[in-house]
Amino acid sequence: MPYFCNAILIETLSMSKPSIPRGTRDFGPKIMAKRKYILNTIEKVYQSFGFMPLETPSMENLSTLTGKYGAEGDQLLFKILNSGDYLKDINSDKFDSKSLTPLISEKGLRYDLTVPLARYVVMNQNEVTFPFKRYQMQPVWRADRPQKGRYREFWQCDADVLGTNSLLCEADFIKIYRQVFSKLGLNDFEIRINHRKLLEAVVEKADVSVHFKTITIIIDKADKIGMDGVKNELIALGLNDVQSTIILSLLNKQAFNAANLEAIQHALPDTENAKKAMSDLNQLLNLLDQKTDFVYLDGSLARGLDYYTGCILEVVPTSVQMGSISGGGRYDDLTGIFGLKGISGIGISFGIDRIYDVMEELNLFPTDGTNFTDVLFCCMDESAFAYSLPLADELRLNGIKTEVYPDTSKLKKQLDYANAKNILWAVIVGENEMKNNQLALKNLLTGEQELIDKMALTVFFQKL
Repeated sequence: MPYFCNAILIETLSMSKPSIPRGTRDFGPKIMAKRKYILNTIEKVYQSFGFMPLETPSMENLSTLTGKYGAEGDQLLFKILNSGDYLKDINSDKFDSKSLTPLISEKGLRYDLTVPLARYVVMNQNEVTFPFKRYQMQPVWRADRPQKGRYREFWQCDADVLGTNSLLCEADFIKIYRQVFSKLGLNDFEIRINHRKLLEAVVEKADVSVHFKTITIIIDKADKIGMDGVKNELIALGLNDVQSTIILSLLNKQAFNAANLEAIQHALPDTENAKKAMSDLNQLLNLLDQKTDFVYLDGSLARGLDYYTGCILEVVPTSVQMGSISGGGRYDDLTGIFGLKGISGIGISFGIDRIYDVMEELNLFPTDGTNFTDVLFCCMDESAFAYSLPLADELRLNGIKTEVYPDTSKLKKQLDYANAKNILWAVIVGENEMKNNQLALKNLLTGEQELIDKMALTVFFQKL
């Protein structure tokens, strides 16, 4: 190809429009301010219940991740190719995809924050104090089909307790839900609760325990495919009409109270799974002191992850069309798969991406949430910089967010900058102001302007 053709091709490629992967997003300053508002609210509530911060690597060994989320979860793991010439000694014709993957990919992006937590606790068990209460706020990745409320990269805000069987943890998490959503102004939501042993007892009653895992996956799709869709899939699995009816009869949602728990208990078989489920749910009801506003017992809640073993929780907004915005449950056997037996755990996770979408739709963010700067110094000449910088530093030391406009542009341009950033106050510094040790203070919301003594500037904004 002639040189000039190569040059044209290179220039064309360099001018191509940049993009980001589907299911990921950029977050500009205004969006980040709102996301930080959610994160900070959740973090403060977590801390008020005694949880400590933790971070783990973005990537984990695939051996850590695989097999922890069920067959469907394994298909959603983002795998990372080994570095270097990883195919050099491999004849791909001799391998199928399952046997080839370990040879070319040893690591994957984390799917959630719970499995990495279990791995961390096992690796640091001699340093960890039990019960171990940690919160963690980091991104996770899932190779899912992007759609509203479902992304390939998204943040989770987890809190977990490892090393205790006490149902006080479940009660605390329900209280955390109430506090977080109350502080965010999101008052239209449902806390849905179920128990994996209750699901097992229902499947036992239908005499189809051999299909338990598959049935939980089907049940977990009830909000998407409806009860008719669930029944059709149960029939396709091989259940007869009587068996599917038994399962469907116990999948309704109802208030979480003593009367409904008693009715469910009468409908269950006399098995260990039934006894354990009802014992836990009744004890949780007592720990909540019958204060179960927003709480519903939902028999269709399955959360189709293999590691849940006890109570499972989910929060769903009721005033907008959106899936769950938080969920979790007890997972007694999770650390055991890494070699540490007998450690019970329970945790919840807030999905801030979905919470953001809900709050945006309901207009729940505070109006001052994007005010990054309180005061802008507008300098009319070079000498005004030297005059303004110590004043700006003093304001910052007193907790007042302050900028100095970096150029001696026309005042209109500087004020336009301030308005574009929602800055409320402009301090105008020119020759007369410096000569008289007075500053022109302009309220950019009202347009009012006044002169203020240089020494009174910090006190003025502290009073505000």
